[in-house]
Amino acid sequence: MLEVDNVEVFRGDIKAIWNVSLRVGEGELVSIIGSNGAGKSTLINAISGLLPVKSGSIRFLGRRIENEPPHRIVEYGIVQVPEGRQIFPEMTVMENLEVASVTPEAKKARRDSLKVVFDLFPVLKERRTQLAGTLSGGEQQMLAIARGLMAKPKLLMFDEPSLGLAPTIVKRIFEVIKEINENGVTVLLVEQNVYEALSICHRGYVLENGRIVLEGSGEELLANEQVKRAYLGL
Repeated sequence: MLEVDNVEVFRGDIKAIWNVSLRVGEGELVSIIGSNGAGKSTLINAISGLLPVKSGSIRFLGRRIENEPPHRIVEYGIVQVPEGRQIFPEMTVMENLEVASVTPEAKKARRDSLKVVFDLFPVLKERRTQLAGTLSGGEQQMLAIARGLMAKPKLLMFDEPSLGLAPTIVKRIFEVIKEINENGVTVLLVEQNVYEALSICHRGYVLENGRIVLEGSGEELLANEQVKRAYLGL
């Protein structure tokens, strides 16, 4: 579904991504793990069209999409749940959800999508008339995920979904991501919580200093001595 080939991305004058290649197959849940500053968010922001690609190619369903505008990439079916949630705090929960269904396909499916997200997050249904900025951090993360689903993604990308959340909420968020994937949405997950990310994924990549240094199944990476020493404290 997604093919990233030898991509290089700069942040200002600094090269942040060095010749990165990865694949995400239809129906997969793929994790990209790494420490803070490794380039994980930069990479998926480039896939989303939020940062320019200096060289290399990105293909989605066979179409080259590198350096396309973000709204066009959303129309193709790639949707990002951003780091830090980035909900609209002065809008209600329902308004946040409705504004996300902007493509013709998403608008047509709005009623069905609302049922899906309210089944997944009953608290959002209860709080649908509440201003989003008054929700707890965990509820805001649920809203950010629900907003992504309202856009009817073919590929849903998560950028650090566990950041700043209580452990009990983190556990629920990863359960939801796994459930979303099991319900047919392909997922690319960027995450510092290495154990949780590798525990739910089919395959994973380790990104260090802007380069892919390891790849394998979630089980293989969890058992890898380098991963255990660097990220799991074992």
